[in-house]
Amino acid sequence: MAIEQAQNHAVQPQLAQAPAQEHRRLERILKQQRTSLTRGIADAVVIKDGELFFLSNPHGDVPLKGSHGYGLYYHDTRYLNGYALRVAGADWEILSASAARCFESVCQLANPPLRTRDGRFVQKEELGLKWERVVDGKCLMLHDVLTLQNFSDDPIEVPITATFATAFEPMFEVRGLVTKELGQPRPPVWEDGALSFIYEGADHLFRSLTVRFSRPPDRAHGTAAGFHVRVEPRQTAQLRITLEVAESPELHAVQPRAMRPPQAQEVAAVLHRTMEAWLGKETEVASDSILLDRALARSLRDLRMLRMTLRGWHYYAAGIPWFATLFGRDSIIACLQTLAFEPEIAAQTLRLLASFQGQRVDADKDEEPGKIMHELRAGEMAHLNLIPQTPYYGSVDATPLFLILLGRYVAWTGDLGLFNDLRPNVERALDWIADFGDSNGDGFVDYQSTSTKGLANQGWKDSGNAIVNRDGSLAVPPIALVEVQGYVYRAKLEIAELFARSGEAARAQALRQEARELQARFNRAFWLADLGFYALALQAEGRPCAVVSSNPGQALWSGIVSPDKAGATCTALMGDAMFNGWGIRTLATDARAYNPAGYHVGAVWPHDNSLIAAGLRRAGCDDAFPRIFLGIVEAALHFPNYRLPEVFSGFGRDEYSIPVHYPIACHPQAWAAGAVPYLLTQALGLTPRALDRRLLIRRPLLPDYVHRLDVRRLQVGQATVDLRFTRDRAGTVKVDTVRRDGRLDVVIEDAAPEA
Repeated sequence: MAIEQAQNHAVQPQLAQAPAQEHRRLERILKQQRTSLTRGIADAVVIKDGELFFLSNPHGDVPLKGSHGYGLYYHDTRYLNGYALRVAGADWEILSASAARCFESVCQLANPPLRTRDGRFVQKEELGLKWERVVDGKCLMLHDVLTLQNFSDDPIEVPITATFATAFEPMFEVRGLVTKELGQPRPPVWEDGALSFIYEGADHLFRSLTVRFSRPPDRAHGTAAGFHVRVEPRQTAQLRITLEVAESPELHAVQPRAMRPPQAQEVAAVLHRTMEAWLGKETEVASDSILLDRALARSLRDLRMLRMTLRGWHYYAAGIPWFATLFGRDSIIACLQTLAFEPEIAAQTLRLLASFQGQRVDADKDEEPGKIMHELRAGEMAHLNLIPQTPYYGSVDATPLFLILLGRYVAWTGDLGLFNDLRPNVERALDWIADFGDSNGDGFVDYQSTSTKGLANQGWKDSGNAIVNRDGSLAVPPIALVEVQGYVYRAKLEIAELFARSGEAARAQALRQEARELQARFNRAFWLADLGFYALALQAEGRPCAVVSSNPGQALWSGIVSPDKAGATCTALMGDAMFNGWGIRTLATDARAYNPAGYHVGAVWPHDNSLIAAGLRRAGCDDAFPRIFLGIVEAALHFPNYRLPEVFSGFGRDEYSIPVHYPIACHPQAWAAGAVPYLLTQALGLTPRALDRRLLIRRPLLPDYVHRLDVRRLQVGQATVDLRFTRDRAGTVKVDTVRRDGRLDVVIEDAAPEA
C-alpha cells in the first residue's frame, strides 16, 4: 500500500496545477486504479455454467458481512451475498477445497472438539462434512449436497444452521465503484419450508432467490434454517439445499412454486458429458510432461467454462467475477490465442462484435462510426442507463484487433466467406482507423475519452494510473500507445491479404503501402535512442512516455518493430528490471511508478507474456522464448488446479519461491486461460496457410522438460492432421506426420514464424 500511496503522491502536483477540466480527468483516473475495491478473492473456489456462477471461500461459505466478491451471480447482479453454514455452532477445519470440474466444487471439512446437545464429547475429526456443490446454468440453480460422516462407534446428533443474505446488488456496487439506491427489496418470506427473497428493480424487472431444502427445517427464523441431524455409527446423513435464481418483468414468474429440483448428481453427469464431448471435438495435445498437460487441460476447460452466448453467437466472457460479459479486446485476444484449438468461436465472436459495431458519434459512450465495442453490461444499472456499458466503446485497440482476428481466422480455416459477409464491417473499421482513430493528425491511432463516466485509459492497460512518464506523472491525452500502432500495422497487412485473395490487388497494395509507411513513421517517433527501447506511448504534443514497459513486447508480436531494433528490445524485456522469473512485468522496477502489486504498473499478466513471447519468436530471440514459456507454465503449478489467474504480482522469483497473488484478480480469465495454448502453438511453430492447403512448421522447439508431444485433430482448412514432435538430447526437434485426413501439405521450415 505504501508504494501505491507514493505513486499517488507523484500525481498530486500534476493534479494541483491542472486546469478545471484536466483536474476532473485526473481525479477520475485516481479512482480507476483498481478493478475492484473489495477484499481479496485469491482463495475463491469458483464454479460456473452458462451465465450463472458462484464464488465461495475455501470453507464453502459466503461471508454474511463485509465488502467481498463472493456470492451467486447472474446477469451482472449478485443474487446471494451471504451463506453461512454452522455445524454444532463451531468453526470446522478445512481439509480440502477443489473445483477441478468447472461446474462443480467439493469441500471436505472436519470437526473441532465439541459437545453434542446430550452432553457427549466428540473428539476432533470424528465427524466429517463433505460439501458438494453443482451450478446449473440451464435451470438457474445452485445445488448443495451436505454429507455428514460419522467415523466413530457411537451415534451423533448435531445441529446444522444455514443462514442466507441477499441485496441483489449490481456488479458495479459489488466492486465498490458506485453506491446506488435503486429498486426495493421485499421482506424475506417462508412458505412451505422454502425461503424466498424478491427484489423489485427500478428497471421494472423482478429478481428472486428461492432456497429449498430436502426436508423441512426443524426451525426457521429470519433468513436462517436449522436442522437436527443424527448420524449413526460409521454411517452418513445427507441434507440437500437448492438455490434458484429467477428474473422476469412479471412478479408471478419469480415467485416460489412447488417443484422437485433435479438431483445434483444428475446435473453434474449431464454437464460432465457436455464438457467431454466439447473437448473431444477440439485439437488434443498429449506430452510426456504432466505439468504441461495439466496446465493446458485446465486452460481449455476454463475457456469452455467462460463460453457464453449472446444473439445466438458464442464468445468468451472476459473473466470471473468482475468481467463475466462480452469484452471486445479480451474476447478477441482469447480467440486469437486458441485458433489452433477451436477456430469456430472466433467466427461467431467476429459476427457478434460486428453486430454491435459503432454507428454514430456518442460522447457518453465513446462511440464512433466503425468502432468495435469495449464492454457490454446487462444488469439493473445498464437497463437504467446509469453506466455507459450498454455497450461502451472506450477501447482504442479492439477495432484493429477485430481485423487481425479475421485475418488469422481465414489463415487457419480458409473461410473467405466470413470476410465477404463482414466486408461492410471491415470497411467501416478501416475508415474508423483512418478518420476517428487519429484525433490529432500525426499518423498514429490515439485516444482521448469524451465520456464523463468512461475509461480515461483505453488500451489493454486501462486502469487510471497505467500510462506514466519516467517521473511517475500521468500521460496527457491524446495518447498513442506503442502496441496499438503495431496492431494497426498488422491489421492492414492481414486485411490486405484477404483483399488480394478476393481478387482486389490494388486495394491490397494500397493497404500494404500504408502499413509500410506506418512502420517507418513508428520507428522514427517511438524509438528512444538514449533508452535503447521504445516509448510506452506518445502523449500530447508528441512527447514520449520514456519508460520501460511491457507494451513494446506486443509491438514485437505485431511485426512493426524494425529488425535493427528488435535485439535491443528483446534484451530490455528479458533484463532483471522486467523479467521476474515467472514472466515479464508490466513496468520496469526502476520506473518511478513501479508497484509489484500494481494492476498495470508492475504486475505480471499471462496473456501479455504469451503475446510478448510470440513476438520474441518472431524476432528470432529463441533463447528468451523458453524462459517465458517455462515461467508461465511453472507459475500455473502454484495456483489451485493449475488455473492461471488474470494477473499476479511482480515480486521476483528470487524473493519468493512462488508467484505472489494479486488479491482481486479474476480466475478463471479468458486471455489468461488462452496463454498456455498460444505459447504452445508458438513453440511448435504452427503457421497455417489454409487457402493454399498448407501447414508450415517453422523452427519448432520443445521446452527442456518435454521430449515428446502429440498433436491430434489439428484442423487447417478442411483437413485435419496428427503430428508428433520429438526432442533429442541435443535439443533438435523432429516432426512426423502421423495421420492426415484431407488435402494438406505439411512443410518444415527454418524461417522465423508468424504469430
